[in-house]
Amino acid sequence: MPTQRYSVTQVPIRNLFAWIDSGEIAIPEIQRPFVWDAVKVRKMLDSLFMGYPVGYLIAWRNPNVKLKDGTTSSGKRIIIDGQQRITALMAAILGFEVVNKDYKRVRIKIAFHPIKQQFEVSNPAIEKDVSWLPDIADVFDSKTSLFNLVTDYCQKNPGATNDEIFSSIESLRGIVNNQIGLIDLDSELDIETVTEIFIRVNSAGVPLSQADFAMSKIAVNEIYGGNMLRKAIDYFCHLAIAPEFFQELKNDEDFANSEFMHQMSWLRRENDDLYDPSYTDMLRVAFTSEFRRGRLEDLVALLSGRNFETRQYEDVIVEDSFNRLEKGINQFMNEDHFQRFIMIIRSAGFVNASMIRSQNSLNFAYILYLTLRDQGFPNADIDLYVRRWFVMSILTGRYSSSPESTFDQDIRQIHELGVEKYADILIRGQLSDAFWKSVLPQALNTSVASSPYFRLFEAAQVKMIDTGFLSRDIIVRDLIEVQSDVHHIFPRNYLKKNGMSREQYNQIANYAVAQSEINIAIGSKEPKIYFSQLLDQCQGGPKRYGNITDLDSLKDNFRANCIPNGMEEMTFDDYSSFLSERRVLMAQKIRKYFEDL
Repeated sequence: MPTQRYSVTQVPIRNLFAWIDSGEIAIPEIQRPFVWDAVKVRKMLDSLFMGYPVGYLIAWRNPNVKLKDGTTSSGKRIIIDGQQRITALMAAILGFEVVNKDYKRVRIKIAFHPIKQQFEVSNPAIEKDVSWLPDIADVFDSKTSLFNLVTDYCQKNPGATNDEIFSSIESLRGIVNNQIGLIDLDSELDIETVTEIFIRVNSAGVPLSQADFAMSKIAVNEIYGGNMLRKAIDYFCHLAIAPEFFQELKNDEDFANSEFMHQMSWLRRENDDLYDPSYTDMLRVAFTSEFRRGRLEDLVALLSGRNFETRQYEDVIVEDSFNRLEKGINQFMNEDHFQRFIMIIRSAGFVNASMIRSQNSLNFAYILYLTLRDQGFPNADIDLYVRRWFVMSILTGRYSSSPESTFDQDIRQIHELGVEKYADILIRGQLSDAFWKSVLPQALNTSVASSPYFRLFEAAQVKMIDTGFLSRDIIVRDLIEVQSDVHHIFPRNYLKKNGMSREQYNQIANYAVAQSEINIAIGSKEPKIYFSQLLDQCQGGPKRYGNITDLDSLKDNFRANCIPNGMEEMTFDDYSSFLSERRVLMAQKIRKYFEDL
């Protein structure tokens, strides 16, 4: 029978407060925005007052760490589930300030009515109403005299008796003796086991990621600046999405005076959304590029001080790991690095965030960029390798499954073999003639809107400066960046009228990037009709679709958009053969695009 690797206890709330005060329990989220609204805090206080359960906390104990002087530091507990509940209790009962969504420090005041024994969120009306105690934190303050509080209340509320009010306030103060469940997980449990326990206990069933554990480890370590590093990661990700947040960020005075603030201040002028990283993305890139490892569980172990050879935990490893991670985060945030990397991705034809369907391909491309810069590669070579690696990884779905294992393998091989040799091995092995002539055309046989292959086709058109379908002057890049329609070459309604299903008429080989007015003009016409009208338009006939008026320009446009020959003869019966032929043409175009990167 397996040994139990956790304990379940009932802990009085007052003991929990004492542990937090002494540092025995660390709350990694205490500096992050408090997401509960005041009403939810009020409901929690009401549940405690009524004697109802308020759920479990889950704590994971840090391993004991060997210090430089040979002594051992016992590990703290880290709260990995229940931060919001603890913060709510500390805010309401102890009067702690919380950080709101604007990163301003505010008080959450919960009022109590001793006669009705009700809780409410304090407001100006309640503060003027003498029948309410407007802030229960005053009741719990050790400096508050219960005798004076009751006497004062009864003088202001003549109908109230001393015994009644004394009993009510004593019941309120007694909620710190109520117990809350604490699941204490053994320090030797691995991340996967801790995650499984979390999912089974947490009614919401929201899985914790390895990045969540890493962020918790970072946040609770104040000795090596983890709390400030955690803020830097959070704030950078927030600023990347909302540059206007920079003004609110100044409310955090400690951070505003830090070097991190200076490092990321360029984001206040940045509106490019091609790469808006999450904290998981940022950790992956910083860790893999700096530590040459791809598994975030290794980062958690290193931040805990694990020596992978001796299997012991050492403070010197904790210190080194925090220093290296901070270096990696600074490299990630560096304006020149970040913007140069974005420029490389754009130069590959990916000019809009909607075109990027693999965040992990983007993450590893940035890892490769930072790695090659650190190795002293010339800028021109970095551009070439990063572009080709990024497109190769999308073409092959390299990071679509088991990304951490693949990250780990790739970064190790790049350092062992060199990027030139390793990239050549991968490209030769995976992008063979058979891939281009058979595998890719088959991959283009899909109606999945999120498929990366049509986005690759668009990127090829952007890179080759192609004009949109039937456009004479407007290029695909402008259509993607400003406004365009995805036109069905065999119009959707035409196919629907002939009994085609959504899966059939939405084949990506039936798509072309077109101006809205051209798409509208074509409507649901049969290809045989509107392509014949196009030929007529290029031989002096009326101009119906765009501004192309000569046959050579029309043929060039067809080649750029991979339109098969003989469209002026095609009807519903030709749809299947049209798709097969166009998939081959699209695959050929993507191949030429890749080989020219």
